[in-house]
Amino acid sequence: MPTLRPYRPADASALTALYARSVRHYGPRAYTPAQVEAWAATAEVAETAARCGDGRYVVVAQDDDGTVLGFADLEADGHLDMLYVAPEAEGLHVGSHLYATIEAHARRRGLRRIFVEASELARPLFERRGFTLLARNDLVLDGVDIHNYRMEKRWA
Repeated sequence: MPTLRPYRPADASALTALYARSVRHYGPRAYTPAQVEAWAATAEVAETAARCGDGRYVVVAQDDDGTVLGFADLEADGHLDMLYVAPEAEGLHVGSHLYATIEAHARRRGLRRIFVEASELARPLFERRGFTLLARNDLVLDGVDIHNYRMEKRWA
């Protein structure tokens, strides 16, 4: 089981690289090569640092050697913006562990829901965790059509 810890500014480069590797590894299972590359190209260190440093809750999963295996975030309004797992951590339930930590944090904060724009790949993970599909989002990234899904999970 990975160790979870808070984000540190020095993590930005590793998280950005993990994001791009994750998209390139998992993406071809549901998206075309052009869509995968357009998505992966959105990984930028400055953007990762800005997002992770803006006050949102960011949790990082690492192994015993300190290698980053995944990360997830939650904005103050309940928006889960990023949840990415390293290809080498596939099958280790890192994504499930990260999500459980995010949901527990949301509940402790008194939030009534989490909402997300889930990729085709992440949609089943969120459905298994009780998320409801709200709509399909059709997007254009660098001239390439791609889609994801607006989903939410509410609780009392």
